[in-house]
Amino acid sequence: MNISSIVVQTLPKNLDRVIEDLKNSGVCDYHMHDEKGRIIVTIEGKDVEEELKKLKVIEAIPHVASADMQMTYSEEELSRHMQVLENSDAVPKMLNDNNLKVEDIVYHGDLKKKDLVSFAQEFDNQGK
Repeated sequence: MNISSIVVQTLPKNLDRVIEDLKNSGVCDYHMHDEKGRIIVTIEGKDVEEELKKLKVIEAIPHVASADMQMTYSEEELSRHMQVLENSDAVPKMLNDNNLKVEDIVYHGDLKKKDLVSFAQEFDNQGK
């Protein structure tokens, strides 16, 4: 099962009419709108192909200027990621290796690709 949010854009003068048409379309659920003509709906489908068919129905509604998929959720994709997480170690094996020297560890993550030694030295220098 896939669920996606769609931002539908129309002119403010056509807002009420487009909202009513979306509600009556049978392909989406209406959630909210603003005075600028942006409307938030969600669509569901057994797969991406079904969702795309529903998106085309929304795009074909009179006075819809655009309908863009913003966020999507796929149970199948989530299940695959959960299996990977469930089958992996919570702590990387290298962090439990007592023979590993800190200067041999290079961190390429959220710290702008700094290695741990440089990071530790910067941290120590700030404390002095």
